Amino acid sequence: MHNELTRQDLKMMREELDYRRITLRPKLLEAVKEARAFGDLSENFEYKAAKQEKNRNESRIRFLENMIKTAKVFDDTSGADQVGLYDKVTVYMEDDDETEVYQIVTTMRQDVLKGLISKESPVGRSLLGKRVGDRVHIQVNENYGYDAVIRSIEKGEDTGEIPLNRY
Repeated sequence: MHNELTRQDLKMMREELDYRRITLRPKLLEAVKEARAFGDLSENFEYKAAKQEKNRNESRIRFLENMIKTAKVFDDTSGADQVGLYDKVTVYMEDDDETEVYQIVTTMRQDVLKGLISKESPVGRSLLGKRVGDRVHIQVNENYGYDAVIRSIEKGEDTGEIPLNRY
């Protein structure tokens, strides 16, 4: 399986990976070593916390390495009047009589609470490549789908301001 990421995603992931390997890893190893010196490890909260933080960092390093290794660079090929990656799209939900604004991003940057919708989500997949005035059907699962109308498209670009997801 390949992860479709932008060049900016990869750049940000490599920068985080370098930081975690070169700067953070030695600090965390030293913190574990210092906490170990406090004595009895069975009741040493500092040791357990330092070890947990070190393991969390190593897990994130493995995750980033795997994402980079399996990445497929995704270039936005949308036209000037089509929904593309990093565009802000105003959508009218007919059933709810509501308007929502979404920005289409890669899975590494999605944050639904901030209106950042993955291009691979049902909404993102339905909107990509569409134009203002298009009615789209968003199929959420086998049993539920709804219609929406694209009201406006504000072209965007990947400036790197949207951070990578954490876990």
